[in-house]
Amino acid sequence: MSMLGSIDLFHAIAGLLVGTLVGLTGVGGGSLMTPLLVLFFGFSAKTAVGTDLLFAAITKIAGSAVHGSRETVDWRIVRRMAMGSVPAAILALILLGRVGEIGQSAEKIILLSLASLLALTAVGVAGRKWLFNHRRALDIPKSQSAIIASTVTLGALIGAAVSVSSVGAGAIGVTVLLVLYPRLQVSRIVGSDIAHAVPLALIAGTGHWLMGDVNGTLLTNLLIGSIPGVIVGSYLSSHAPDRMLQPLLAAVLAVSSWQLFVKARAMPDAPAIHAAAPLAIRR
Repeated sequence: MSMLGSIDLFHAIAGLLVGTLVGLTGVGGGSLMTPLLVLFFGFSAKTAVGTDLLFAAITKIAGSAVHGSRETVDWRIVRRMAMGSVPAAILALILLGRVGEIGQSAEKIILLSLASLLALTAVGVAGRKWLFNHRRALDIPKSQSAIIASTVTLGALIGAAVSVSSVGAGAIGVTVLLVLYPRLQVSRIVGSDIAHAVPLALIAGTGHWLMGDVNGTLLTNLLIGSIPGVIVGSYLSSHAPDRMLQPLLAAVLAVSSWQLFVKARAMPDAPAIHAAAPLAIRR
């Protein structure tokens, strides 16, 4: 009885919709769920980001299992990205923990970061089809060391972005990997990106959980919908009307980005003295 009473139908439906989109496109874990929690359900940015990171990690485990069983994960790429993303995520969490002490200004930083990355993700989603068709033409000769360094750098940027805003491991990662590895099969690029996103989101999500930014009840309700959603979405992915789905997803991301920019700009800046106060107390 208490179990049923704790289930929120609207949160479960949101998890179902986002989980289905993740299964269909590989995008949506952070880029849709976080703004949905902030703009529609009214959660704070910190709670939305922290909860969404664990939500995305658990949801994408199913996708990683499918890609792993089909041998569409390039573990070299996963290792290279992790070399950059893991230390960057840890550093970003440490810095975020300190910034978070100043209250509302931290909330504004997260919202602005999220809005900026959503705008970039919208561009990546909108241009992904063009990259699929023209990525071989972008194959500028590169040394192996340059490719490795670029992949590690990409991982570091994604690690920092995901830790702050929960966005970056989906469309942005795949878009850049398409340019770095134009001769690799798209399925292996997508599979590698999803496999890398799982441990990264778990690390970042655990950090937010330790900072008290994860709502356990909300996470449970979202997963109730997302687990079947991602399974159905993965099953239907080969039959999805891509020419309709990608422009629609890009438009949703662009609108979400604009709304978050508006929300962030409406927030007052915290006085500078608030940032210095915790440090003074510690001394």
